[in-house]
Amino acid sequence: MPFSNRKKLVVTILATSIVASGCGFNFPKDANEINPPKKIEVVSKTETKKSIKQGYVLREIYLIDSNGFVVPQTVQVKADNSAIKQALDLLVQGGPVTELLPDGFRGVLPADTVIKSVNLKDDGTLVIDFSPEFKNYNKSDEMLVMQSIGWTATQFNNVKNVKLRINGIDQNVMPVAKTPIGEGLNRDLGINLVKSDVVDIMNSKPITVYYLSQVGKLNYYVPVTKRIPMEKTDMYAAVVEELVKGPSYSSNLLSDFNSDVELLETPKAQNGQLTLNFNENIFTNADKKEISKFALNSLVLSLTEQPGVEKVSIQVNGKGNLLDEDGKSLTKPVIRPSHINTGKY
Repeated sequence: MPFSNRKKLVVTILATSIVASGCGFNFPKDANEINPPKKIEVVSKTETKKSIKQGYVLREIYLIDSNGFVVPQTVQVKADNSAIKQALDLLVQGGPVTELLPDGFRGVLPADTVIKSVNLKDDGTLVIDFSPEFKNYNKSDEMLVMQSIGWTATQFNNVKNVKLRINGIDQNVMPVAKTPIGEGLNRDLGINLVKSDVVDIMNSKPITVYYLSQVGKLNYYVPVTKRIPMEKTDMYAAVVEELVKGPSYSSNLLSDFNSDVELLETPKAQNGQLTLNFNENIFTNADKKEISKFALNSLVLSLTEQPGVEKVSIQVNGKGNLLDEDGKSLTKPVIRPSHINTGKY
Protein backbone atom coordinates (compact mmCIF):
# COMPACT_ATOMS: atom_id res chain seq x y z
CA MET A 1 0.00 0.00 0.00
CA PRO A 2 1.60 3.31 -1.05
CA PHE A 3 1.98 6.18 1.37
CA SER A 4 1.53 9.66 -0.08
CA ASN A 5 4.79 11.39 -0.94
CA ARG A 6 6.77 8.52 0.57
CA LYS A 7 8.66 5.50 -0.58
CA LYS A 8 6.64 2.29 -0.40
CA LEU A 9 6.70 0.77 3.05
CA VAL A 10 4.93 -2.21 4.51
CA VAL A 11 3.12 -1.08 7.62
CA THR A 12 2.36 -3.81 10.08
CA ILE A 13 0.13 -2.97 12.99
CA LEU A 14 -1.84 -5.65 14.76
CA ALA A 15 -5.01 -4.23 16.27
CA THR A 16 -8.24 -5.35 17.75
CA SER A 17 -11.55 -4.22 16.31
CA ILE A 18 -13.22 -1.00 17.21
CA VAL A 19 -16.91 -1.51 17.73
CA ALA A 20 -18.20 1.79 16.47
CA SER A 21 -21.95 1.63 16.15
CA GLY A 22 -21.39 -1.49 14.14
CA CYS A 23 -18.40 -0.15 12.20
CA GLY A 24 -14.94 -1.70 12.30
CA PHE A 25 -11.72 0.16 13.06
CA ASN A 26 -9.03 -2.43 12.26
CA PHE A 27 -5.51 -2.92 10.98
CA PRO A 28 -4.02 -5.23 8.32
CA LYS A 29 -4.57 -8.98 8.46
CA ASP A 30 -0.98 -9.81 7.60
CA ALA A 31 0.57 -8.43 10.81
CA ASN A 32 0.95 -11.94 12.27
CA GLU A 33 2.74 -13.11 9.14
CA ILE A 34 5.39 -10.42 9.53
CA ASN A 35 5.55 -11.11 13.27
CA PRO A 36 6.45 -7.68 14.71
CA PRO A 37 8.23 -7.75 18.08
CA LYS A 38 5.54 -5.63 19.75
CA LYS A 39 1.80 -5.38 19.22
CA ILE A 40 0.43 -1.86 19.06
CA GLU A 41 -3.35 -1.68 19.13
CA VAL A 42 -6.26 0.68 18.94
CA VAL A 43 -9.04 -0.72 21.10
CA SER A 44 -12.63 0.07 22.00
CA LYS A 45 -14.19 0.06 25.46
CA THR A 46 -15.73 -3.32 24.66
CA GLU A 47 -12.40 -4.88 23.69
CA THR A 48 -10.66 -3.22 26.64
CA LYS A 49 -12.96 -4.91 29.12
CA LYS A 50 -12.25 -8.28 27.52
CA SER A 51 -8.47 -7.90 27.39
CA ILE A 52 -7.37 -6.44 30.74
CA LYS A 53 -6.52 -8.71 33.64
CA GLN A 54 -8.62 -8.70 36.78
CA GLY A 55 -7.55 -5.90 39.09
CA TYR A 56 -5.73 -4.07 36.27
CA VAL A 57 -6.57 -0.94 34.30
CA LEU A 58 -5.29 0.77 31.17
CA ARG A 59 -3.45 4.06 31.63
CA GLU A 60 -2.62 6.29 28.68
CA ILE A 61 0.69 8.11 29.05
CA TYR A 62 2.64 10.39 26.72
CA LEU A 63 6.19 9.16 26.16
CA ILE A 64 9.12 10.20 23.96
CA ASP A 65 9.90 7.93 21.03
CA SER A 66 13.24 7.35 19.31
CA ASN A 67 12.51 10.20 16.86
CA GLY A 68 11.91 12.70 19.65
CA PHE A 69 8.10 12.81 19.28
CA VAL A 70 5.71 12.84 22.24
CA VAL A 71 3.47 9.84 21.60
CA PRO A 72 0.49 8.35 23.47
CA GLN A 73 1.04 4.78 24.63
CA THR A 74 -1.30 2.79 26.83
CA VAL A 75 -0.06 0.30 29.40
CA GLN A 76 -1.85 -2.19 31.62
CA VAL A 77 -1.14 -1.66 35.31
CA LYS A 78 -2.66 -2.61 38.65
CA ALA A 79 -5.60 -0.41 39.57
CA ASP A 80 -4.85 2.53 41.84
CA ASN A 81 -7.13 4.86 43.77
CA SER A 82 -5.70 7.95 42.07
CA ALA A 83 -5.88 7.52 38.31
CA ILE A 84 -4.34 10.92 37.59
CA LYS A 85 -1.38 10.46 39.94
CA GLN A 86 -0.80 6.93 38.70
CA ALA A 87 -0.67 8.07 35.07
CA LEU A 88 1.86 10.79 35.98
CA ASP A 89 3.94 8.36 38.04
CA LEU A 90 4.29 6.19 34.95
CA LEU A 91 6.15 9.02 33.18
CA VAL A 92 9.18 8.58 35.47
CA GLN A 93 12.19 7.00 33.79
CA GLY A 94 13.11 3.63 35.25
CA GLY A 95 9.62 3.24 36.71
CA PRO A 96 7.57 0.04 37.02
CA VAL A 97 6.43 -0.07 33.38
CA THR A 98 9.81 0.62 31.75
CA GLU A 99 10.26 -3.00 30.69
CA LEU A 100 6.78 -3.00 29.13
CA LEU A 101 7.42 -0.11 26.77
CA PRO A 102 8.10 -0.58 23.06
CA ASP A 103 11.75 -0.37 22.05
CA GLY A 104 12.96 3.22 21.79
CA PHE A 105 10.30 4.74 24.06
CA ARG A 106 11.16 6.48 27.32
CA GLY A 107 9.51 8.46 30.06
CA VAL A 108 10.02 12.20 30.26
CA LEU A 109 10.47 12.66 34.02
CA PRO A 110 13.98 12.13 35.41
CA ALA A 111 14.70 8.95 37.36
CA ASP A 112 13.80 9.09 41.06
CA THR A 113 11.34 11.95 40.55
CA VAL A 114 8.56 11.69 43.10
CA ILE A 115 5.12 13.16 42.58
CA LYS A 116 4.48 14.27 46.12
CA SER A 117 0.86 15.26 45.58
CA VAL A 118 -1.79 16.14 43.04
CA ASN A 119 -4.59 18.55 43.88
CA LEU A 120 -7.50 19.13 41.50
CA LYS A 121 -9.25 22.44 42.10
CA ASP A 122 -12.88 23.21 41.36
CA ASP A 123 -11.97 25.24 38.28
CA GLY A 124 -10.27 22.22 36.69
CA THR A 125 -6.72 23.26 37.54
CA LEU A 126 -4.51 20.35 38.56
CA VAL A 127 -1.62 21.30 40.85
CA ILE A 128 1.25 18.80 40.74
CA ASP A 129 3.94 18.96 43.42
CA PHE A 130 7.24 17.36 42.31
CA SER A 131 10.33 16.41 44.29
CA PRO A 132 13.58 18.29 43.44
CA GLU A 133 14.68 15.44 41.13
CA PHE A 134 12.22 16.86 38.60
CA LYS A 135 14.88 19.47 37.75
CA ASN A 136 17.27 16.85 36.36
CA TYR A 137 15.91 16.55 32.80
CA ASN A 138 17.97 17.66 29.80
CA LYS A 139 17.50 21.23 28.64
CA SER A 140 16.66 20.03 25.13
CA ASP A 141 13.75 17.98 26.52
CA GLU A 142 11.98 20.87 28.24
CA MET A 143 9.19 21.37 25.69
CA LEU A 144 8.69 17.60 25.50
CA VAL A 145 8.36 17.44 29.29
CA MET A 146 5.76 20.21 29.22
CA GLN A 147 3.77 18.54 26.44
CA SER A 148 3.91 15.12 28.05
CA ILE A 149 2.71 16.33 31.45
CA GLY A 150 0.02 18.54 29.92
CA TRP A 151 -1.40 15.94 27.54
CA THR A 152 -1.20 13.07 30.04
CA ALA A 153 -3.07 15.05 32.70
CA THR A 154 -5.70 16.62 30.44
CA GLN A 155 -6.83 13.27 29.04
CA PHE A 156 -9.01 13.23 32.16
CA ASN A 157 -12.21 15.13 31.47
CA ASN A 158 -12.18 17.14 34.70
CA VAL A 159 -8.60 18.40 34.22
CA LYS A 160 -8.47 21.59 32.17
CA ASN A 161 -5.11 23.05 33.16
CA VAL A 162 -1.92 22.02 34.98
CA LYS A 163 0.19 24.07 37.40
CA LEU A 164 3.55 22.87 38.70
CA ARG A 165 5.22 23.02 42.10
CA ILE A 166 8.59 21.77 43.32
CA ASN A 167 8.71 20.99 47.04
CA GLY A 168 5.56 23.04 47.54
CA ILE A 169 6.85 26.13 45.70
CA ASP A 170 4.85 27.36 42.70
CA GLN A 171 6.76 27.44 39.41
CA ASN A 172 6.13 30.22 36.91
CA VAL A 173 8.83 28.95 34.55
CA MET A 174 10.24 25.51 33.86
CA PRO A 175 13.27 24.78 36.06
CA VAL A 176 15.95 24.08 33.41
CA ALA A 177 15.55 26.22 30.26
CA LYS A 178 13.19 28.66 32.03
CA THR A 179 10.37 28.29 29.50
CA PRO A 180 7.39 30.31 30.83
CA ILE A 181 4.53 28.19 32.16
CA GLY A 182 2.11 31.10 32.09
CA GLU A 183 -1.39 30.19 33.15
CA GLY A 184 -0.48 26.51 33.09
CA LEU A 185 0.02 23.51 30.83
CA ASN A 186 -2.82 22.33 28.63
CA ARG A 187 -3.51 21.13 25.10
CA ASP A 188 -3.53 24.67 23.76
CA LEU A 189 0.27 24.39 23.85
CA GLY A 190 0.03 21.85 21.05
CA ILE A 191 2.15 18.73 20.68
CA ASN A 192 5.09 17.87 18.45
CA LEU A 193 5.08 21.38 17.02
CA VAL A 194 6.40 21.55 13.47
CA LYS A 195 7.60 24.43 11.36
CA SER A 196 4.91 25.75 9.07
CA ASP A 197 4.75 27.69 5.83
CA VAL A 198 2.48 30.13 7.67
CA VAL A 199 4.58 33.29 8.00
CA ASP A 200 2.34 35.40 10.22
CA ILE A 201 2.14 33.43 13.48
CA MET A 202 -0.14 36.03 15.09
CA ASN A 203 -2.73 35.52 12.35
CA SER A 204 -2.64 31.74 12.45
CA LYS A 205 -4.15 29.07 14.67
CA PRO A 206 -3.13 25.55 15.71
CA ILE A 207 -4.56 22.32 14.38
CA THR A 208 -3.64 18.80 15.53
CA VAL A 209 -3.56 15.86 13.11
CA TYR A 210 -2.39 12.26 13.45
CA TYR A 211 0.27 10.78 11.17
CA LEU A 212 1.94 7.38 11.26
CA SER A 213 5.45 6.61 12.46
CA GLN A 214 7.45 3.51 11.66
CA VAL A 215 10.44 2.40 13.72
CA GLY A 216 11.65 -0.96 12.49
CA LYS A 217 8.55 -3.09 12.35
CA LEU A 218 6.78 -1.07 15.03
CA ASN A 219 4.13 1.40 13.85
CA TYR A 220 1.96 3.86 15.75
CA TYR A 221 0.02 7.11 15.47
CA VAL A 222 1.70 10.42 16.32
CA PRO A 223 -0.23 13.65 17.02
CA VAL A 224 1.33 16.71 15.37
CA THR A 225 0.30 20.34 15.85
CA LYS A 226 0.58 22.58 12.79
CA ARG A 227 -0.48 26.17 12.23
CA ILE A 228 -2.97 27.23 9.59
CA PRO A 229 -4.04 30.74 8.47
CA MET A 230 -6.65 32.39 10.67
CA GLU A 231 -8.96 32.95 7.70
CA LYS A 232 -9.56 29.22 7.36
CA THR A 233 -12.85 28.95 9.21
CA ASP A 234 -13.78 25.37 8.30
CA MET A 235 -11.58 23.44 10.72
CA TYR A 236 -12.87 20.06 9.52
CA ALA A 237 -11.83 20.76 5.94
CA ALA A 238 -8.52 22.13 7.23
CA VAL A 239 -7.84 18.85 9.04
CA VAL A 240 -8.50 16.87 5.86
CA GLU A 241 -6.28 19.24 3.88
CA GLU A 242 -3.36 18.77 6.26
CA LEU A 243 -3.75 14.98 6.24
CA VAL A 244 -3.77 14.92 2.43
CA LYS A 245 -0.81 17.29 2.32
CA GLY A 246 1.02 14.93 4.64
CA PRO A 247 3.92 15.49 7.03
CA SER A 248 7.18 17.16 6.07
CA TYR A 249 9.77 14.98 4.38
CA SER A 250 12.24 15.55 7.20
CA SER A 251 9.88 14.35 9.94
CA ASN A 252 10.12 10.57 9.26
CA LEU A 253 6.33 10.48 9.60
CA LEU A 254 3.98 8.85 7.09
CA SER A 255 0.57 9.48 5.54
CA ASP A 256 -1.69 7.10 3.61
CA PHE A 257 -3.61 9.63 1.51
CA ASN A 258 -3.31 10.05 -2.24
CA SER A 259 -2.33 13.62 -3.06
CA ASP A 260 -5.44 14.09 -5.23
CA VAL A 261 -7.98 13.26 -2.51
CA GLU A 262 -10.59 16.03 -2.29
CA LEU A 263 -13.76 16.85 -0.39
CA LEU A 264 -16.70 17.33 -2.74
CA GLU A 265 -18.70 19.44 -0.32
CA THR A 266 -18.45 21.18 3.02
CA PRO A 267 -18.26 18.72 5.96
CA LYS A 268 -21.54 18.44 7.84
CA ALA A 269 -21.62 18.26 11.65
CA GLN A 270 -24.76 17.30 13.54
CA ASN A 271 -25.30 15.82 17.00
CA GLY A 272 -21.64 14.86 17.39
CA GLN A 273 -21.42 13.19 13.98
CA LEU A 274 -19.29 14.61 11.18
CA THR A 275 -20.05 13.52 7.60
CA LEU A 276 -17.39 13.81 4.89
CA ASN A 277 -18.02 13.37 1.17
CA PHE A 278 -14.85 12.56 -0.81
CA ASN A 279 -14.01 12.01 -4.43
CA GLU A 280 -13.02 8.50 -5.56
CA ASN A 281 -9.34 9.14 -4.91
CA ILE A 282 -9.95 8.30 -1.24
CA PHE A 283 -10.24 4.66 -2.34
CA THR A 284 -7.30 2.30 -1.94
CA ASN A 285 -9.09 -0.07 -4.30
CA ALA A 286 -11.64 1.73 -6.47
CA ASP A 287 -13.02 -1.51 -7.97
CA LYS A 288 -13.94 -2.85 -4.53
CA LYS A 289 -14.74 0.59 -3.08
CA GLU A 290 -12.22 0.01 -0.28
CA ILE A 291 -10.72 2.71 1.90
CA SER A 292 -7.33 2.38 3.59
CA LYS A 293 -7.71 1.71 7.28
CA PHE A 294 -4.69 3.89 7.99
CA ALA A 295 -6.31 6.83 6.22
CA LEU A 296 -9.60 6.13 8.01
CA ASN A 297 -7.93 5.90 11.42
CA SER A 298 -5.99 9.13 10.86
CA LEU A 299 -9.20 10.89 9.86
CA VAL A 300 -11.11 9.73 12.93
CA LEU A 301 -8.30 10.47 15.38
CA SER A 302 -7.64 13.91 13.88
CA LEU A 303 -11.24 15.05 13.42
CA THR A 304 -12.35 13.95 16.89
CA GLU A 305 -9.74 16.34 18.30
CA GLN A 306 -12.14 19.07 17.15
CA PRO A 307 -14.68 20.15 19.79
CA GLY A 308 -18.02 18.38 19.57
CA VAL A 309 -16.96 15.67 17.08
CA GLU A 310 -17.50 12.17 18.47
CA LYS A 311 -17.76 10.07 15.31
CA VAL A 312 -17.05 10.32 11.61
CA SER A 313 -19.10 9.10 8.65
CA ILE A 314 -17.44 8.66 5.24
CA GLN A 315 -19.11 9.00 1.84
CA VAL A 316 -17.73 8.88 -1.69
CA ASN A 317 -19.65 10.79 -4.38
CA GLY A 318 -22.49 11.11 -1.88
CA LYS A 319 -22.80 7.36 -1.33
CA GLY A 320 -22.03 5.56 1.91
CA ASN A 321 -21.89 1.93 0.79
CA LEU A 322 -18.15 1.59 1.39
CA LEU A 323 -15.76 -1.03 2.75
CA ASP A 324 -12.49 -1.08 4.61
CA GLU A 325 -9.64 -3.30 3.45
CA ASP A 326 -10.98 -6.28 5.40
CA GLY A 327 -14.28 -6.01 3.57
CA LYS A 328 -16.13 -4.59 6.60
CA SER A 329 -18.95 -2.18 5.93
CA LEU A 330 -18.46 1.52 6.64
CA THR A 331 -22.14 2.37 6.36
CA LYS A 332 -22.18 3.42 10.03
CA PRO A 333 -20.01 6.14 11.58
CA VAL A 334 -16.71 5.39 13.29
CA ILE A 335 -16.18 6.62 16.85
CA ARG A 336 -12.90 7.68 18.41
CA PRO A 337 -11.19 4.78 20.23
CA SER A 338 -10.92 4.85 24.00
CA HIS A 339 -7.16 4.33 23.83
CA ILE A 340 -4.50 4.79 21.17
CA ASN A 341 -1.39 2.70 20.56
CA THR A 342 -2.37 0.17 23.16
CA GLY A 343 0.01 -2.73 23.72
CA LYS A 344 -0.41 -6.13 25.35
CA TYR A 345 2.92 -7.35 26.65
